[in-house]
Amino acid sequence: MKSMTSKLAGFPRQAAVWMAAWASTAALAAKVNDLPGGPAVNQLSLHPPVTRIAEEQHWLMWMLLIICTIIFLLVFGVMFYSIWKHRKSQGAKPASFHESVTVEVIWTLVPFIIVILMALPATKVLVAQKDTTNADLTIKATGYQWKWGYDYLKGEGEGISFLSTLDSSQRALSNAGTPEGDNYLLKVDHPLVVPVGKKVRIITTANDVIHAWMVPAFGVKQDAIPGFVRDTWFKAEQTGDFYGQCAELCGKEHAYMPIHVKVLPANEYTSWVEGEKKRLAALADDPNKTWTLDELVARGQKVYAANCAACHQENGRGGGAIKALDGSAVVLGPMADQMHVVLEGRNNGTMPAWKQLSDVELAAVVTYTKNHWSNKTGKAVQPAEFKAAREGKFPAGS
Repeated sequence: MKSMTSKLAGFPRQAAVWMAAWASTAALAAKVNDLPGGPAVNQLSLHPPVTRIAEEQHWLMWMLLIICTIIFLLVFGVMFYSIWKHRKSQGAKPASFHESVTVEVIWTLVPFIIVILMALPATKVLVAQKDTTNADLTIKATGYQWKWGYDYLKGEGEGISFLSTLDSSQRALSNAGTPEGDNYLLKVDHPLVVPVGKKVRIITTANDVIHAWMVPAFGVKQDAIPGFVRDTWFKAEQTGDFYGQCAELCGKEHAYMPIHVKVLPANEYTSWVEGEKKRLAALADDPNKTWTLDELVARGQKVYAANCAACHQENGRGGGAIKALDGSAVVLGPMADQMHVVLEGRNNGTMPAWKQLSDVELAAVVTYTKNHWSNKTGKAVQPAEFKAAREGKFPAGS
């Protein structure tokens, strides 16, 4: 009884907390505008389509909704009419009959015909969704905890490859509890860029756990499964920016894994391809080059900010399940220990493997963590050592 009384006494306080949270959410929603190509405020229906497949999905949704609504009204209308009209209080006498072959045939054939009429257009759209032949552009989307890797495999832009990560400013807003902007948690550092009016085949796979590549405006959602290759496609008929998110619960950073697709006119896409190839050529480092400590630290600072600071924080102190790097025994210990961690990951993906980074980037970020904050080891690892480590040849000693 005492326990029940204490629970009841605490209810007004809990209700006040809930009301305050609701008011805070409502106030935030009032400051947010619709995001073109992304979610709309108080959106109830599907996202406005920009591909033929998405248009067909919209048509199917409304067709099925109307059919189901009509069936609902007819069935429940007849049922409630019968209950009211033939109620016992009005002297209604129950009918006495055993079976009616006619009724049995009708209530078997009518639902069957309805299901067929619904299945035919749905099957047509489903088959079209899986027809990835004759693509103008083929891009592999690889899910990582928690970012996307894009490799242009075929078509204009072949050879381009990059990682697309949540913009660091968005994570800072999230950590501070101050959401801001219409594209909150949807802004990335490198969006996927495609040309308008071209059929783009997306091949999906994953490096660690199951992810899902989804862009509602394109009518596309395809699981990305480790060890498997699956594909889907879209053909955007409008230029602009379109947004989605990983649609498979993939771990604690699931909410920080957005998708941003930028659709450009053909001439602008060609210009982007040329610029991107020049940028990648400038970043292409020789893993056999010997770097100075200062060069590695400077490069490592950028790599850390783009890939590690989201979890380990800029001050290197981590938080919760994320271990600190400042003063870490692994960072201060033998070089091979930290190399194993960044190449293989730890704790079932809490610390993901970073094999997707180049040997130069891995060498730079490890050297940076060994010589930043209070870590003043004076040690450096060379890209050539990471190149050998990928083959199982780790440096001996410290």
